[in-house]
Amino acid sequence: MPKPLTALPLEGWQDPASVFASVGAGSPHSFWLDAGPAAEAGWSWVGTGVPDEPGPVRSQRLAHADAGSAWEAGRFRGGWIGWIGYEGAAARAGAPVSTVDPAVPGEQWLRVQRFVAFDHARRRAWAVAPADEVGAFAQLVAHAPAPPAAPAPEPARAYGRHEPGAYAALIERCRDAIREGDAYQLCLTTRFSVAASVDPIAAYARLRERTPAHHGGLIRTRDVALASASPERFLEVREGVVRTRPIKGTRPRGADPVSDAALATELRENEKERAENVMIVDLMRNDLSRVSEPGSVGVEGLLEVESYPAVHQLVSTVSGTLRAGVTVGELLDATFPAGSMTGAPKLSAMTILHELERGPRGLFAGCFGWVGDDGALDLAMVIRSIVMHPGGAYVGAGGGITWRSDAAAEVAEVGIKARGPLAAIGADLPPGW
Repeated sequence: MPKPLTALPLEGWQDPASVFASVGAGSPHSFWLDAGPAAEAGWSWVGTGVPDEPGPVRSQRLAHADAGSAWEAGRFRGGWIGWIGYEGAAARAGAPVSTVDPAVPGEQWLRVQRFVAFDHARRRAWAVAPADEVGAFAQLVAHAPAPPAAPAPEPARAYGRHEPGAYAALIERCRDAIREGDAYQLCLTTRFSVAASVDPIAAYARLRERTPAHHGGLIRTRDVALASASPERFLEVREGVVRTRPIKGTRPRGADPVSDAALATELRENEKERAENVMIVDLMRNDLSRVSEPGSVGVEGLLEVESYPAVHQLVSTVSGTLRAGVTVGELLDATFPAGSMTGAPKLSAMTILHELERGPRGLFAGCFGWVGDDGALDLAMVIRSIVMHPGGAYVGAGGGITWRSDAAAEVAEVGIKARGPLAAIGADLPPGW
């Protein structure tokens, strides 16, 4: 059993980037769950851990009540930080899957040993470690130097899994499947890869600067790393309530306030985007009902535009009260892969997409975040992300296809989503995207 953790308040505010450079950069297994470089709300967590098997995580029972207010240092009180890829979850749901790269673990969890918790709203921080270590750990954190500026990336060439024309043809095949009644909506994805070696810490520094997000993060385990500027919370469990916040609908930010507002309005009112979002809301309501008390599943927010530095997104929120005794594994089996990354109906959509995409998604379209010893959790979608491995790196991107999809607009949306992560590793989109 791991040692119990103690939280020790730190004097003054520390920059999470400095703390990660001091605490996490030198460890083979480290993490940084990031509320963003200029966050004025939310929490960040920076620390280290040791690899653990998925079994203990999946068997963790989810909390049916708040664990109490004695712990000031945020909702994460110790447990696991990690990721789960797409293929393993799709296979558990009964869908056919492609063979994944064995160098990148499809599911990886770090059992947390020590970390720093940052409350951005109150500008307070805590060192968290076993009682006999927390004092020395706090001293290390207090003297964390400012990190060096991330160097400009070496230019790299990105190769697309699909040419733009081929992707547009796949969109038409999606529409054929929808016309035949085999699906209502399909989340068609592709991948952009580089063969160059990538420094995960520098790449994440550039990614968070270009596309800051409230659920960003960097998780490193030896020579594999996930860097994400995810804007989409997949699952949150708090006081016995599970919430999911699917994103369907994306527009770029405008060059000036007038065009920016027009783009946000067009997204909010677009019939195709609204229909796509509502379809996924209905799917997620069905998924949550499998682990929730009867009659407790509802929609807390519908078709809300959220704006980030690079994009506007159309977001909804679905929630349910968990049945007593539900485990992390049971929740994941009911909900994962996320409907926003598959389409509807889910199993039929995954089967069709396997035939069309002709390659693994890997960690893209999976999820990452934390699972607490107290039965709380917070997991984000692996989108707007970079997966780094010994052979290079890849960026996944895609979009939801409905009967009314316009192929040119869908191709352009893929480019919007992939541009920022690729730029963080020194690559441009291949021609045509």
